[in-house]
Amino acid sequence: MENLCFENRELSWLRFNERVLEEAEDQRLPLCERLTFLSIFRSNLDEFFMVRIGSLHDQMLLDSESRDNKTKMTPGEQIAAAAERVRELSVRCDKTYTELISKLEDQGITLIDFSQLSEKSEKYLRSLFKSDFMPLLSTFVVGKKQSFPFLQNKEIYAVATLTAKGGKGEKNEKTKIGIVPCGGSVFPRLIPIPERAGCFMLAEELILHYLPLVFSSYKIKLSALARITRNADIDADSIYDEDLNYRDHMAEVIKLRKKLCPVRIEVKGNLGHDTAVKICEQLKLDSSMLFMYESPLDVSFFPVICDQLRSRSELFYAPRHPMKTPFFDESRSILDQIEESDKMLHYPYQSIRPFLLMLNEAAHDPSVISIKMTLYRLARDSKVVESLVEAAENGKQVDVLVELKARFDEENNIEWSRRLERAGCHVIYGLDGLKVHSKLCLILRRKSDGIRYITQIGTGNYNEKTSRLYTDLSLMTADPAIGQEASAVFQALTLGETVDHIQKLMVAPHCLQNKLLDLIDREIEKQKNGKTGHIRLKMNSLTDKTLMDKLIEASRAGVHTEMIVRGICCLRAGVEGFSDNIKVISIVGRYLEHSRIYIFGDGEDADYYISSADWMTRNTLRRVEVAVPIYSEQLKKRLDDIFELMMTDNIQARDMLPDGTYIRRTPGKSKPVSVQDLLYDEAYRQAADLS
Repeated sequence: MENLCFENRELSWLRFNERVLEEAEDQRLPLCERLTFLSIFRSNLDEFFMVRIGSLHDQMLLDSESRDNKTKMTPGEQIAAAAERVRELSVRCDKTYTELISKLEDQGITLIDFSQLSEKSEKYLRSLFKSDFMPLLSTFVVGKKQSFPFLQNKEIYAVATLTAKGGKGEKNEKTKIGIVPCGGSVFPRLIPIPERAGCFMLAEELILHYLPLVFSSYKIKLSALARITRNADIDADSIYDEDLNYRDHMAEVIKLRKKLCPVRIEVKGNLGHDTAVKICEQLKLDSSMLFMYESPLDVSFFPVICDQLRSRSELFYAPRHPMKTPFFDESRSILDQIEESDKMLHYPYQSIRPFLLMLNEAAHDPSVISIKMTLYRLARDSKVVESLVEAAENGKQVDVLVELKARFDEENNIEWSRRLERAGCHVIYGLDGLKVHSKLCLILRRKSDGIRYITQIGTGNYNEKTSRLYTDLSLMTADPAIGQEASAVFQALTLGETVDHIQKLMVAPHCLQNKLLDLIDREIEKQKNGKTGHIRLKMNSLTDKTLMDKLIEASRAGVHTEMIVRGICCLRAGVEGFSDNIKVISIVGRYLEHSRIYIFGDGEDADYYISSADWMTRNTLRRVEVAVPIYSEQLKKRLDDIFELMMTDNIQARDMLPDGTYIRRTPGKSKPVSVQDLLYDEAYRQAADLS
């Protein structure tokens, strides 16, 4: 019976991506925002197959009978269940794409195929193909003398079943497979039709149509577009080459990722059964991992279309900009203000500017002797790195841990690490077997009365771009105890170690999960002693079985638990006799809910934390993460207000049902509550009061 409390991780993630698709389906949203959500849904699926399905493939090779610890499914069973669910979602994706493209036509943007072309346009495209496309095309004819080519990850290919031109069309006639890469960055994706303003054809459709010109020596029986997704789940530490420095090793890992085995093939058009089987055999891919689409295999051209419609404000969300916070006076020293009282920024509602000013001030302040920082994902033009470079050039001691294993950001981080080193920063490249995911910055000032600590701990990356798109919290404090513990964390990292004992902070992998268990136990004891136990949690994902078991124990003891879990949630709420005192909601909206908040208890006895860590085993036991206690009564109230407001959302919130499905809230006769809109409205009012 208790197993009914758990959901498979991969299927829970697909439920989350379904919620993203719901945003694309939502007719209340502006058209271009719906296009963006559909694009996110598709790119999310790409990463799901590259990372999660790729990981399950690896598990199957190691131990096909291993089972996940929540639903006891084998890797093969998880892949099969995920594939079935993806097919269901793909049908909705195709339907949504068709609807959105139809609505684009009302805005003067049309994507057409050859059945809709005039004779004049067809003549133009034929000439364009011969002059601008054919000379640049690579062609492969797979037969006895030509082996199957390497297909690049996420590239689109035109595939044809070829027979000899003079053949009689007999059933057993020998066939070959023709493959043509559709350009990647070689060709513009959208081909304008000159005689029809706002009318475009996709480059791959153009190439597919004119395959007879490419394979002029053959007769084309069938043709289709295909796209391969390759496994990208590499354990960088397990293949570490000690003859390379770690940065060069990660550069090799990036190259290797591009060559890993395929885990999915997507097809648009009529590939034919025999050709599909042959291609799957060549790719060593089970035919169950072939997915058919009626919509384009890659919708990354949507932003180009949206840019053409930018002047039509009704097609987009109303502009919102991060506002000045009332808690900082930018005309005064930021460092001095933090020493006066703890501060907290809430992105994207409040600007990241005070944090950037703090770093810039630290780079130039004569009293600052040291800056230490962990970096995971950075903006392309990072002002954070600029300040660290300036600090080093000004003679400050700058220690920076750059996590080169930040998946899909490795190349960016490698370049930043080189720049930091050139400026004289002491750069560390993470730990063996552990990702450093914490968001931790420590500034040391030497004053007449001794060393002072300014510590910043956040829930999100030091990334100016995502601070406008993700909801995150950033605490800045001069608490000496927190500063000393942050210093101990950095000291351990510098030695390639992790802290195994700490008082104020929670620090994974040794001092986070156990402390969370203790805090849940405390609420259980309250309930057993006739008091009221209460737990409030906000995070991206919940998969840690140990913590989920403890939450179920708390629920059975009568502890009321409220959780806001945006993405994966492997704990089913409301299961009678087990999790009926647990409530789970998910909010998917304009901004990505990214902040992590842990609150245990109520009133004066309550403990408040913000953290970089989701409640996933990878975060609690296999990463360096930091959770920081909130001591300021003003900031505690702020977290209470944020949490309470989110729980009342009836526009973007979904309630989890006992079977793991979600139902979207609707205002009905109640007042509409969109937490993201209300928090922005509040930020605008506060900024107006400052002027």
